[in-house]
Amino acid sequence: MAILSTPLQYIKSVPPVTRFFTAATLASSTLYLWIRWTTGPTPVAYLTLVPGTSLFFPWTFATSALVEISVIELIISLLVIPASLAYFERLWGTIETLKFIIVCVTGPNIIGCAFNWIEFAVTRNAELFLYGMEYHGQMALFISLLVAFTQVIPEHQVQILGFIKARVKRLPMVYLTFSTIMTLLGFQSPYILIQFGWFVSWIYLRFYKRSVGDSLGGVVSYGDRSETFALTSWFPPFLHTPLSMLGNTVYKLATRLHLLPTSVPHDIESGGYSQVPGGARAEAERRRSVIASLVQSTVLTLTSRALALKALDQRLANSSSGSPTQSGISQAQSSRPSPAASAPAQNERKPSPVEMDVADTSGSDDERR
Repeated sequence: MAILSTPLQYIKSVPPVTRFFTAATLASSTLYLWIRWTTGPTPVAYLTLVPGTSLFFPWTFATSALVEISVIELIISLLVIPASLAYFERLWGTIETLKFIIVCVTGPNIIGCAFNWIEFAVTRNAELFLYGMEYHGQMALFISLLVAFTQVIPEHQVQILGFIKARVKRLPMVYLTFSTIMTLLGFQSPYILIQFGWFVSWIYLRFYKRSVGDSLGGVVSYGDRSETFALTSWFPPFLHTPLSMLGNTVYKLATRLHLLPTSVPHDIESGGYSQVPGGARAEAERRRSVIASLVQSTVLTLTSRALALKALDQRLANSSSGSPTQSGISQAQSSRPSPAASAPAQNERKPSPVEMDVADTSGSDDERR
């Protein structure tokens, strides 16, 4: 009993929605693999979503996410999805987590199935687009969880495979780029669900997710209307203008048609931050990022100034060490006698012999006296 107590305690500590979702994934995937192993590689239309038979098995729009068609996909899902769901279930609560799972699984499947029917209407290739593809797995839910992490802890840094470091807000676009590449290479099923999952999860978290703000006295609000979670924040700056125009137009139209829940005035005045569970943590992450960038720029400025002062000091030191040498040379040059002073005067007239005799005669006369 002591051996079994630790696993049972761990299972009981897992939140209920996460525990049920994990058990359903394990059971559905095991059943699918057993059916494929016994009957051969044929689509199981009542477990996975096949566009041509989806109207006869409508529950597959939701339950197909519980099926992983390979052991590797099942292991990856069991390692990543339950831990993420447990985090958000403790943050959001059981009901909101369950609604998030249903929306982010069913929405992408509906859009993917409709997209296949449009492709069939254009190409008339039913074998490929209606019966040749089956949507399954938790790729759409995985990118939805990445979007939710971007809302809550956007500046948190994670380490992938032990040496790749990236911020949480960069991960959804990386996964979305991978989905685009795989779709263009011909693997539409199930990788296109990643793109639909990103869009559906962002719309739900932006406009529809119900939240109760503690700082607003328990006022109910919907979505996260902050600028840091806007649609333009996912794209490079040169796309911000057209995306803003398109987004504003769609938003005004949806508001006129009453498709979006209206926020209370307190939500508008608060700026859309305090009502989001984990919003304080996200705001702290954003402020920490801004402070870090300011500190980094200040350090760079001070470093450049220190280098400039050091170069100026070296230049002054070189100039001061060179000035005594030059003064010594000038003093030596001034103390050296000039050739004009040392040489006898060239222009001085010498006395003639007659003048010398007259001088001697006058000298002798003086002596006689």
